[in-house]
Amino acid sequence: MPSLRSTLLALLAAALTIAAPSPTLPSKTVLSESNLVNLRIEGETKTIYEAPIFSGPRNITTASGGTHLCDGTNDGANPTPSNTCTDALDAASKLAKFQYDGTYDTEFMDYFITSIGPSTETATMFWGLLLNYQFTPVGGCQQEVKPGDHVLWAFDAFNKVYFLKVTPSSIVVKKGGSKKVTVTDGTTGVPVSGAVIDGVTTGADGTATLTFPKKGVFEYKATRADSLRSNALYVAVA
Repeated sequence: MPSLRSTLLALLAAALTIAAPSPTLPSKTVLSESNLVNLRIEGETKTIYEAPIFSGPRNITTASGGTHLCDGTNDGANPTPSNTCTDALDAASKLAKFQYDGTYDTEFMDYFITSIGPSTETATMFWGLLLNYQFTPVGGCQQEVKPGDHVLWAFDAFNKVYFLKVTPSSIVVKKGGSKKVTVTDGTTGVPVSGAVIDGVTTGADGTATLTFPKKGVFEYKATRADSLRSNALYVAVA
């Protein structure tokens, strides 16, 4: 995963790139707050990307699907073009230098994502797409996103019991101090017991008390064998 400094520098570079419209787009992509969303990509064994990303309507090109416009109007899903979940994926792939692929369905005018980074679909495990922890009812080029939305591409999504969410997502604490965190299912909000974060297992109420003996900046994620790993918990210990 990119560091905060490298992410910010890369976002600036991406902003300059996005500001120049593609000549094959019917209208220019305007860089604004409406193009900034939170993107997380959880692969089979690791997080592939987790950071805000600037993106907007664009032509998408994959090895298996070719080049097609991806702007939310695909298959008449929305009346006007806008930023979409697959636009965010494409922008992140260029920013963080990872590959992805997908076939293109001409009936729905959308991509079926088959691989992101090292995680490729199998006969039983597929990539799924969630927006604000809810499965999207349409494909990634049809699903438009708003400022502040949370886009989640999840490997083996359809076999997961829970989509873990840890709160708070950031903590500042003194050396030797302790803080309580809560792990829930992002889709339903129910507490999740038996999840492990920083070596501590959550109880029936989904909480775990973490202790921080060393100074520094740390990142933790909650995991459970049958569920998708959580968003990152960032901890600054002074």
